[in-house]
Amino acid sequence: MNKLIIAAAVAAAGFTGSAASAEGMSIGVSWASFQEERWKIDEAAMVAAIEAAGNTYVSADAESSSAKQLTDIEALITQGVDALVINAWDKDAIAPAIEAAANEGIPVIGYDRLIEDDRTFYLTFDNIGVGRIIAKSVQAVQPSGNYAIIKGDPGDPNAMFLLQGMMEVIGSDVDAGKIKIVGESFSDGWKPENAQKNMEQILTANDNNVDAVLSENDGMAGGVVAALSAQGLVIPVGGQDGDLAAINRVARGTQTVSVGKMPVIWVKRLVRLPLLWQLAHPWTLSKVRPNFPVVKKALQSTQSFSTQHL
Repeated sequence: MNKLIIAAAVAAAGFTGSAASAEGMSIGVSWASFQEERWKIDEAAMVAAIEAAGNTYVSADAESSSAKQLTDIEALITQGVDALVINAWDKDAIAPAIEAAANEGIPVIGYDRLIEDDRTFYLTFDNIGVGRIIAKSVQAVQPSGNYAIIKGDPGDPNAMFLLQGMMEVIGSDVDAGKIKIVGESFSDGWKPENAQKNMEQILTANDNNVDAVLSENDGMAGGVVAALSAQGLVIPVGGQDGDLAAINRVARGTQTVSVGKMPVIWVKRLVRLPLLWQLAHPWTLSKVRPNFPVVKKALQSTQSFSTQHL
């Protein structure tokens, strides 16, 4: 994860050569929030990789506020960072900061949340692939019946990428009537409490007749399990991020699977690769539209946690 972030930033800034040429840069990182446990894990790996390369890590936590993230990024620009890594809370709200960075010639990398601006790089996991793993794992234990889908924030493109992967797995069974989607809701801010409310409403609308739930992350899966537990229900529930609480739920049998994403493993695989190879190799650099460079690694070292691993 993190070596590639550095590589993308250096290349976008016009540097060439080996990873050593990145030394002395100040990398500004704007986090949307640390609501999910995984972001602290990602941050630790990122700090280690940036500092090991001889660079300085500077960060800000938007605390789930689009207004704060905008001012955070503007402050990082004022501090004179050489590159920006942004985990966007609201991709549209930060547009003025992206414009300011472009005016200053500062490269911007969107980390795991797409910023729809041709001047930004995009580094992410294969979220469609993660959606497939969640759906396959749940379908393996509940191949038919009434399914509910708890989606993430409607403003985050990842919510639709994950849904796409899920539907690639169960779509044909839905069309055949083997699986019925009895409820599908977005959860603002990916918040567990919003997911819990959505699940409660789905249960009420279906007289508790729900056989499985596909949740787009572990935090929301926790909200789903709370809603189910209140009704005395234990059914297959899928999620992702590899949060400790989710792994505990897997061990207790209240969650079926958690897809963990392992950035540290990926860094170790890339640590000896020269900068230009990282950027030129076909599985790290692709284009999703003309003139829109996207740094992307497909399904970066994922691991699904289920009872067979415990």
